[in-house]
Amino acid sequence: MSFDLKKLYEGFRDADTVLNLAKQIKLLAVDLPEPMQVMEVCGGHTHTIMKYGLKQLLPDNIDFIHGPGCPVCVMPKERIDHAAALACQPNVILVTLGDMIRVPGSKGSLAQYRAKGCDIRPIYDPLDCLAIALDNPDKDVVFFAIGFETSTPMTAILIELAEQRQVNNLYFHINHVLVPPAIDVVMADPAVKVNAFIGPSHVSVIEGAKIYRSVVENYKTPVVVAGFEPVDVMESILRLTKQRVAGIAELDVQYTRAVTEEGNTVAQAAVKRCFDIRDSFRWRGLGPIANSALQLNAKYRHRDAEIKFAAYLPMTPIDDHKACQCGDILRGLAKPKDCKVFGRGCTPQTPLGSCMVSSEGACNAYFRYRGVK
Repeated sequence: MSFDLKKLYEGFRDADTVLNLAKQIKLLAVDLPEPMQVMEVCGGHTHTIMKYGLKQLLPDNIDFIHGPGCPVCVMPKERIDHAAALACQPNVILVTLGDMIRVPGSKGSLAQYRAKGCDIRPIYDPLDCLAIALDNPDKDVVFFAIGFETSTPMTAILIELAEQRQVNNLYFHINHVLVPPAIDVVMADPAVKVNAFIGPSHVSVIEGAKIYRSVVENYKTPVVVAGFEPVDVMESILRLTKQRVAGIAELDVQYTRAVTEEGNTVAQAAVKRCFDIRDSFRWRGLGPIANSALQLNAKYRHRDAEIKFAAYLPMTPIDDHKACQCGDILRGLAKPKDCKVFGRGCTPQTPLGSCMVSSEGACNAYFRYRGVK
């Protein structure tokens, strides 16, 4: 029995529904007390907004500010240099997710190191690391793990499977980061004018909508957790507009078909079994943020690549290219079109910054769907 996957999303891409929602928003937005500056934290939402031209359907007093919710984009150059240094070690196989291969470090991307002969393998399923390690018992296999709360449980499962199966040549370089501390940094900047949030849906599936409650309470700012389809985003904008007009700030879940208040408690438990919170982690564009990332706990410290290969890993922080405004974009202070090298010196084929590389990056979305004027 076959199933048509199109049935899962086609109703959420219905043009008439999108236009109807846009009409409702325009009528309601007349009563907004001030322009509504909506930060869609997740890059997946940015691509939906750009791909379907949703901004063009909204009134002038509603605008989008792109946030730091792209795990590839927020990885600083020194962490990319860590990956390159690991790949250059004798008898090391570096494994990472596909988007990371082309992110520029201070001395080039992993794709360039791979072209020089380093054994670097892009994957889409972290569990492939087990097979690679088992097939290469004479090699040290290092998984360069990235992602927000969404992908962390899969890394935790991989760690526990490696222990259970005694795959002793598999190590982990952990770069899992957390959304709420990044939102706090954005809101702490007086230059940022965000007064409404579209909450990341995939993160919320794992952690639950509850993780945004502090954002609502601390900043008196409404948050609507939204799905990724155009109808999801437009309905969420309507809900945010209603809150702003009413002068209230509440946590609301539009994506009820996947998100609950508590989230996936089984996945959360797996993460707690394997990780501790780091004291600090440096984000690309945002700088060091306290308690914003994870590290392997004491039980699995013997698999920590940052410990095993510490002597070979550069520790000096490295800033982006001076012409690149990726940092300002991630902080909600600029848009891709504000960058002088956007679409010229910086393209998806020749990226200067991480926002152009990633499939979730804001610059990538602008270039893909709007081109260069």
